[in-house]
Amino acid sequence: MSTATADGAATPGRASSAPPAKRPSAKKRKSLMGTRPWLAAVFLLPALVLLGALVVYPIVYSVYRSFFDASGNGFVGLDNYQEMFSDDATKTAIKNNVIWLILAPTVSTALGLIFAVLTERVRWATAFKLVVFMPMAISMLAAGIIFRLVYEQDPDKGVANAMWVSVHDSFSESPPFPGAHPRPTAGLTEASNGSFTTKDAVRAGTPTSLPLVAAKRGDISGAQDAKAAKAEPGKITGTVWFDFTRGGGGEQGTIDKGEKAMADLKIEAVKDGKVVARTKSAADGTYTLPAKAEGAQLRLPAWNFSEPYNGVDWLGPSLVTPAVIGAYVWIWAGFAMVLIAAGLAGVPRELMEAARMDGANEWQVFRRITVPMLAPVLSVVVVTLMINVMKIFDLVYIIAPGPSQDDANVLALQLFQSSFGTDVNQGLGSAIAVLLLLLVLPVMFINIRRIRRESRR
Repeated sequence: MSTATADGAATPGRASSAPPAKRPSAKKRKSLMGTRPWLAAVFLLPALVLLGALVVYPIVYSVYRSFFDASGNGFVGLDNYQEMFSDDATKTAIKNNVIWLILAPTVSTALGLIFAVLTERVRWATAFKLVVFMPMAISMLAAGIIFRLVYEQDPDKGVANAMWVSVHDSFSESPPFPGAHPRPTAGLTEASNGSFTTKDAVRAGTPTSLPLVAAKRGDISGAQDAKAAKAEPGKITGTVWFDFTRGGGGEQGTIDKGEKAMADLKIEAVKDGKVVARTKSAADGTYTLPAKAEGAQLRLPAWNFSEPYNGVDWLGPSLVTPAVIGAYVWIWAGFAMVLIAAGLAGVPRELMEAARMDGANEWQVFRRITVPMLAPVLSVVVVTLMINVMKIFDLVYIIAPGPSQDDANVLALQLFQSSFGTDVNQGLGSAIAVLLLLLVLPVMFINIRRIRRESRR
């Protein structure tokens, strides 16, 4: 044993007289631990009040209101839920929500994954990601207005149809004079398919005139003046022209000064129901057919006067939902790309290089290494987009025109129309809100479980 001297040195053989270190009393420990929940409660109280006022109370009241009629005074039990599932509009909304739930998150995530992987190998990756992510800075309202213009039917206004029509016209001819037709006194009869045929058979050496009217000014402007065809032995000749003199005057059926030629019209010689010769009118309106057209009737096919191709009816009943989903993907693909690119930065490059050295090609590396390593990030993106898609409203409301809005209907839009539309029934609207909540809850629980599972790692 040892003892401590006055200067603090210990001497052998004596017990130390220094007092032991003091521990905080149980009362003090309890006081410190007891104040922390109160402090937490003080800081959390404003958030809890807002959460209760803006989330909990509306949910409880919506459930309560769904058991009452439109006036809110009569208790109807489950009648609103029964009406909801028997209503065609709600059935369409549920069907469209399923389509949204399958297509929108899948396509957005797939594009985000492709963009994230491809941009790793280019120098301008940052600029590309900025461009792709930029739509996220645009509100849904603005994006809806943009795509309402993009999907305009008129190719002169809608970008989608302008591109579609230009591709279509690259592979097929456009009709030269939509809406034009012969004069009633021109000696041509109209068939049920819109074509026009001469009443009499044509003869070689006698020019056959084909006067037309009702051509659009834009199709005629810049055309040459019509020229009277000359008779040619053994050949069928004639002229096709716009039989109208600006300012009035002129004689019907006669080529007057200043009347315009109609070029590029298809002309067929038909004998016994068969086409024996074909030609097109020249720039001055004249045409020539060979001797075998002798005794045939001339026919102007309906194609000459049909309306030009105006593209796809993107906002029609059959395509309106995919069109709106396309607008959604344009906005959210950048979100998916940024999250996936962040996850891709954490993938060990040694694994990829080892796989390449073992003979794996780029597709095998992508499928067997990149995608499995990114599975947690991909699940985050998909679940987040699924929750977002279930509540989609504004894009559908803005992009879908009135005639197609019922075909593009979704649950959030049906909720709005039932609660605040022309035929107001807030009991039915509350029932739809409860259904929407029940559909969102499983996805939210999956997301919460995933977060908790990752926090334990």
